[in-house]
Parts: sequence; structure tokens; C-alpha cells
Amino acid sequence: MYFIVTAKYDKTQENGLVKPVKEQYLFDCVSFVDAETRAIEELSPFISGDFTIDAIKRSRISEIFNPESDKFYLAKVGFITLDEKSGIEKRSTSQILIGASDFKEAYDTFLDGMKDTVADFEVISIAEFPILEYFPTKVA
Repeated sequence: MYFIVTAKYDKTQENGLVKPVKEQYLFDCVSFVDAETRAIEELSPFISGDFTIDAIKRSRISEIFNPESDKFYLAKVGFITLDEKSGIEKRSTSQILIGASDFKEAYDTFLDGMKDTVADFEVISIAEFPILEYFPTKVA
């Protein structure tokens, strides 16, 4: 499961002023408690001073393409399947996170990731996603 964790802290700007910020991170975890524990562990070395975990919410992201990136896009994809008994088309929506430097790269990465998919699909939208970093499952 993927969890979006929002951290709140005071950040020193380039001009020397201190400004309160809220930043979002994506964690691949098994529970809310795991997400909070991992967020504190992973973010503590990079945030000077105190910080709080302001929010944790489960994400609807089902898959990630190119996770080693500094910028992320979220693709909403509609999959089209045919119910063999009734003959009626069924549509389901999935969200796929794509690491890319710009929209074109995100679109191309998405298409490359979907090239072996046999299901019919349509891209509903691709938009920049406001997370600063993705933390995959921690391997023991």
C-alpha cells in the first residue's frame, strides 16, 4: 500500500528567512503506523529542528513507473473490459505514479510501462503530483 505523509516544519529559505512549510512524501508501507515510523526515520536526518507528521492518508496509486526521479506525475487510466456473460463493457480507473522530468517524458514512460498490457485502456489525465520523494518498501 502507498501512503502520502505530510510533514510540517520550519524551513530556512535561500534568503535566510525561516518559513513554516508542509511537504508531502510517498511511502510504500503496510500500515499507517509503519508509514509514520518510516517517515520519522527517513526524514529526521534531512530536517533540522523539530517537525511533525501533519497527516497520513492512504493513496489510490496502484503502480509506480520510474520511481527514481525528482519530479512525479499522476496518470489516471481507464481500463475497459468486456463482461463475457452480459456483453457489457466495464470501466475501472487506476492511478499510476510516474517519475519524469516533464509531461512528455511522463507520457512516454507511461506508454513504455503499458506496452505489454493486453487490456484496452485510455489515458484520462496526467498531471504533476506534489510529492518531494518516494520511499519504497524497506528491505531488511
